[in-house]
Parts: sequence; C-alpha cells; structure tokens
Amino acid sequence: FLANRYFVTFANYVVVHGFEHATKSKRSDHKAVLKQFLTDFTSETSMSLALYTVLHKPIRDHIEQYILLLTKLHEVLKEGSEKTVVTSAIKEYVKLQSFISQVLDEACFTKSLWKSLGYKFTDMLCVPERRLLEDSKNLPISASTNRSDRVLLFDDVLVLIQGNSFQSFDLKLVSFLPLLLKYLLLGSTMLFSLISPALLFLCPQAVWQWKLNQAVRQALNGKRDFPLWGKTGEGTEPPSCRFFTYVFRLEGKFKSASYEGEWHWGKPHGKGTLKWHDGRNHVGDFKEGLEHGFGICLVPRQSEDRYDCYKCHWYEGKMRGYGICEYGNDMVYKGYFKDNVRQGFGILEKFSAEHPFKYTGQWENDKKNGYGVWEDKDRGERYIGTWLDDHKHGQGIVVTQSGVCYQRTFHADKMVGSGILLLEDDSVYEGNFTEDLTFVGKGKLSFANGFILEGTFTNKSGQGLQMHGTLNTSNEQLDDRITKAQLGLEEFPVEKRWKGIYDQFLEFIHSGCKEETEESFTGFHIQTSKELRKSQEYLFCQRYEGTEDVSWKIEDILEDLVQHQGLESLQTYLEKALKSSLHPLGKLLKALAIAFQATYSGIGANRHLLTMAQEEVKYYAKKIWEFYQGLLHLALEQKGQLPAKCMDGDTRYACNVVLPLILPCFYPELFMLYMLYHEREDDLYCQGIMDLSLFPDIKLLEFLDVQKCSYRDTALSLSPLQRQSLIKDKCFLSATECLQKLITTVDPREKLVILQKTYEEIESTVSRVVDKDYKLPMDDLLPLLMYVVSRAKIQHLGAEIHLIRDLMEPTNRGGLYDFLLTALEVRKCFQQRQLQAAVAFLE
Repeated sequence: FLANRYFVTFANYVVVHGFEHATKSKRSDHKAVLKQFLTDFTSETSMSLALYTVLHKPIRDHIEQYILLLTKLHEVLKEGSEKTVVTSAIKEYVKLQSFISQVLDEACFTKSLWKSLGYKFTDMLCVPERRLLEDSKNLPISASTNRSDRVLLFDDVLVLIQGNSFQSFDLKLVSFLPLLLKYLLLGSTMLFSLISPALLFLCPQAVWQWKLNQAVRQALNGKRDFPLWGKTGEGTEPPSCRFFTYVFRLEGKFKSASYEGEWHWGKPHGKGTLKWHDGRNHVGDFKEGLEHGFGICLVPRQSEDRYDCYKCHWYEGKMRGYGICEYGNDMVYKGYFKDNVRQGFGILEKFSAEHPFKYTGQWENDKKNGYGVWEDKDRGERYIGTWLDDHKHGQGIVVTQSGVCYQRTFHADKMVGSGILLLEDDSVYEGNFTEDLTFVGKGKLSFANGFILEGTFTNKSGQGLQMHGTLNTSNEQLDDRITKAQLGLEEFPVEKRWKGIYDQFLEFIHSGCKEETEESFTGFHIQTSKELRKSQEYLFCQRYEGTEDVSWKIEDILEDLVQHQGLESLQTYLEKALKSSLHPLGKLLKALAIAFQATYSGIGANRHLLTMAQEEVKYYAKKIWEFYQGLLHLALEQKGQLPAKCMDGDTRYACNVVLPLILPCFYPELFMLYMLYHEREDDLYCQGIMDLSLFPDIKLLEFLDVQKCSYRDTALSLSPLQRQSLIKDKCFLSATECLQKLITTVDPREKLVILQKTYEEIESTVSRVVDKDYKLPMDDLLPLLMYVVSRAKIQHLGAEIHLIRDLMEPTNRGGLYDFLLTALEVRKCFQQRQLQAAVAFLE
C-alpha cells in the first residue's frame, strides 16, 4: 500500500516536470551527492534524469530482487501451506512491479503530451493527478468535418481540440451508443452527436470504443483498474443511466448552473436539482436535458430579499399546464401556463393588507384577457365582465358590498356611455353616472313606489345633485320586471364564460388522455404515492372488484368508463367520479365550483344575478356530460367499439343524470340568490305563518274551510297513532313532518318526491278518517295543503319552490309534480275579523 502511494505521488511529480524545476539550481554539491547513489553517473548525465533515477530505481531493483529470491525459495519448497504462502507473495510482488511500470509509463506518456502542447492548453488542462490514456495522434481517428481536430482521452475527461480552442467532457457524463458508433456528450455542442455528428470512428473503431468504455466505467467507479485496462471483456459496457453532479459552463440556458441528479445518454433525465450562483434553483423532473414534468423553481426578486416560487408542470423546458406560483410580493397565481406565461384559466390573488384583490378568469400571454371576475377587497366591489390587456374592456357588471349594482360599458378601465344602476331600495336609474355613482346627464330614475323622474341631472360643487325634468306619479307600483331585473344575460353568453376551463379539458381529451399530460392539463396534487394510498380519494380509482392495491391510472379510468355504460351503473360511477378530485371529471367540477363561488358568493350574492347563475349551473351539467362522452368515445375507440346509440349525444342525460349530481357544489350560492330574489314574498309568507300559528289545529282547519269530514274526531275509524295525534291537537302530523324534509336535500328530484309523499300522506289520512279510499279533488286539496304548509313552517318556501321548478327534469312538467308545485305556488288571502290584514300564503 505504501509503495503504491509512493509511486502515484512520484508519478504526479513527473507529470508536472517536477524534477526539471527542482534541478534548475546550479549548486556543485548536487552532482557529488548523486554520484554516491549512481555508479554510472557521468558529467554528461542531466541532473533531472539522475534525480528521477535515484528516487525510483533502487526501490524497483529491490522489488525485483525479492521476486528472484521468492522464486528460488518456491522451487525448493515441497507442496504444502508454506509453498502456498510463497506463491501468493510472488503474485503480489509481480503485481506491484507491473503497477510501478504502468504508473511510470502513464506519467511519461502524459509528460510528453504537456511538452507538445502550447502553454494555453497546458495551463488549463494540466493537473498532477490527470493521466493521458490515448491520443488521436498516436491512434488516429478522422473527423468527418475537420481532419486537424485532435482527441485526447484522459482518465477523467475527454478533450476535443479544434484549432486554438478546446472542449472538455467529464467521462462520468459520456455515454456511448455501440450500435451507432457515435457518442452523446453533455450540452448543446455534442461530440459524436446523433443530431449533428462532428466526429465519426473511421479507423480504428474497435480500439477507441473499447478504451472509451473502459475509461468511462473506471471514472464512474472512482477506481482505476489494475492492470490499466482490466481483463478483456470485463465491464466494457458502462451504464447509460447515472447519478452525478456537474457544473455547466458554456451550455445555453443552464450556463453556470450546477446540476445534481439523474442522467441518461449524457443529458439530465429523471429527478434532479439545478442551482445557479444568483440563488435560482429548480427541483423536479427532466427529460433529454430539459425541464419536463412537475418541478419547483425558486427565482430571487431583484433588490428584494424574497423569492418567486413556481410549482408547475414543465414541457420541453417551459412552463406548461397547471401550476401554483407564490410570488415574493404576496401574490399567488393558481392556473394554467403555456410557454412560461399565464395562459388559459387562472386565479391571481393578493393577500397583503395593501390593496388586496382577487382575479378569477381568462389569461392570454400573461395578461387578463377575456371573461373574468375581479374582486377589489379594499373598495368592497366585484367586477364581472370582459378584459383586454389587463384592463376592464367591454361589457361589465359591478356589484358593491352595499347591495348596489350596475352594468356599463368599459374602455381601458374607464366607464363609457350609459348604463343601468340598480339601487338597494329597488330604485332603478337608467342613464349616465360617474364612478362614485353620481347621476350626470340625461337619465331616468324609477322609484320603488312607481314614481318616475326623467330629465337631466347635474352635480355642481357645493350645490349637490340637481335635476331638470319631469316627475311622473301616475304609476301605482314599480314594474316587477324592473325590481327583479336580471343582468348579463345578453352581454355574457353562457357558452363563452369560463371557456379557459373547458379548453384545457378538451385539449386533454384531444391529446389522447395520456397519463403524462393528465395532471398537466387538469391540475395536480403535491402528494407522494404513499400519501395518496392513505387518502380516501385514492380508493375511488381502484377497480370495482374491491382490490386495495390497484394504483390510479388514466388507463383504469377509461376502462371503468366502458364497463359502466348502463344508466344505473353510470349514475353510480359518475357520482363517485365527480366527488373525487383525482378523477378528471372531478377536477373539472372543482374548477367550475371555484369559478362559480368567485362570481356569486359574498359580494356577488345579488338577486339581479340569479338567472346568470342558474343558466351557468345548467350549462356546467351539459359540458360535463359532453366531456364524459368524449372520454367514453376515446375509451371505446381504443377497444375498437362504438358508443351506445341511446345515450350518445342525448342532452337529456345532462339534466336527468349530471345536474342532480353536481348541484350540491353550487347549491349554497345558488339558493342564496333565490332567497334574495324572492325575499319580499318570503317575508310576507313568514309573517302569515306567524299569524296562523296562533290558531289551534281544529280552529285553523275550520278557518281554511277544510271539510269537517276530513278531520272529524271519530276515534273508532282512526288508527292508534292517528287517535293520539288528535288528542294532542296535532292534525296531519305525518304529512307535516314529511314536508319538513324538503330542506334536508338539495336534489330537485328528491324534493319532488317529498312533495309527492306529502300529498300521499294527506290523502292517506283523509282516507282513514272517512274509512274508505278517497281521492282529493283540487278544491279539497288546496286548503289541506295550506294547512300542512302553515304547520311545517319552512322558511324561504318561495325560493325552494322556484328552485325546484327551474331545475327539475323537463319530463316532469305537466304531470303530478307540476300540479303539486302549482298548488304550492297559489296565493290565497284570508280575511278575518280578528286579523287586520290579509295573510299571503305559499309563494
């Protein structure tokens, strides 16, 4: 071991011309000293050669003498353990002798190279530990582009000299393609490149191929072979996939960056980390030398001690697909990218105390373009409308925290032309007004009491608002169409809202639903596979055989689509799919729910936006059904099958199957709009209920003109339960409790079933009282239904009824359900001597 270390160090000294530099001194006593060790030393012998010989020849001679001595001893010993020990010792000394010769030969070979090269190359390439293994001058290879190029193979790098410049490639990153006889090297300039070949092996290929492979393998192992080239055929194929750290120098976008990670054929490929000196770093997936897949990139902000963090999908070196970007200025963007800029649907939000805002909508080329919603949290306002180059441009609706809303045309953030202003007290102004909502110019103001003020409005400093025009007091009541006016219907066609969300999913389907693109197009979860297996959502994507070890893949999703085409099976499948944020359809629904909440929750809960919200929910169901059909078509095409004709393209399924499944995601905001829209009627209804609650049951039934035969106190004809109800003065209790279940579900279908069961309970109770089957005519049903409604005390019944009618299946129109809804909608005024006003029921 000591001899090995000595000769390695000795060889390093030889390579850098150490003995020449050491003997430059002309002191005369040097020769006298060297004569004592060298018998053949003459005056003509160079001092450097003499010193070189003195420091290695005695040791080599000593080792040679030991080999001779051990060989003689081996000849005289008999077979046995002692002879075996001597044999082993001889082998070790022979190996040491060979190692010394190899090391000294390499050193001399390398030293000769440094003498032949100019100072420019020597200064940059000469390292004491570096050894020359092969030189194209000695073992020629011809370049197809320039025959004067020179290739040097060292034990750690491969060097290409072209004229007065050179390129060096770390052997740990050199990959060889034996079938093509070309090399792939790191960076955009590739030696023996597949794309633009610079050098080809013309003669002799086999030797260079073998030596290069051996040198690469030894560099990867971090250990030189002994002897130098190892045994023939042993370990000649270095692995193509490697893990290594490398600092880029002149290689394009990664210049000066340090990469640590996986490599394949000389390029970053797999998991890795890039770091720059300025603080930038990128951790994630790479493919063929570029960022590709999910990655996290940190970029320092100029003149700030903060970073922008990009957690995004990358495609061929650029951000593309879904990403979350946390900027150093307290802003966060969640949405889609293309070519490193925000493109498609996205949400930008600022959380800092200074000017907080939130934008949800379409982006194009890193700017707000198209339909979007802007919430100014300082002003307490929300803008719903179109954008152009980061400015409000086109038609827009502004909703304020106070309940005031208006619709105007915008040009570069400025209001132009006339608009409609809907005030909180139900007054409506049509005309021009300023940003602070001051009337100016020609306009018409319609008051809630029916008066109309029309003329020219002015606002002079110190004089307040002035008006020149006419006041019309002939109208007794403001037209209900104005107080409940709906905005944005013509200006924002429902099919053009949130187009960015639909486009992303459509692109995903057109891509063939490839697994590598699924998360990029429809969002992602920063979870490990182990964490996913623990989550409840992970269980959805298992196949329905009940296995727990099936991992979720898009192939499994498409397979399940084919297996669940029957109506009942389809409903079960879609219900699970839409509840899972791991399923593409579930991700789509989640994005739509976020857009819906951004528009209609909080400040956006304004009754003048009800119809916009209602038609959006219906359109969501239609689009989800279309995308389901797209996925199914793709799955069937892959199996060579055709879709079922009975369901293909039938939009009825969107209303009958999809709408009830997605409604819970939008119900809170949607029902709030219904309550606000019908607030006045429901308030009257609640007041009437309060008044009627003062009546005992029998008195109220008499007051409602319910026929006495329907509830007479005849215990003999009543069941024990019904007899107990009458004793407690709780008539039609089962029907009342049934109707109260109306608020326990959001599904319009289930609400209609509850109404039907309520009707059946009323009819069943009457049948028991009269002791025969009894079909209630309309004249008998209405007062009984009013009694049950008054006792059920359901708040916002008018909103419930209208929501059911608006969202119920078209096939139910004109049938029993429609009849029951009509019965509930009937208003009936009751006059009573004890009551001072009429009581309005059943809105």
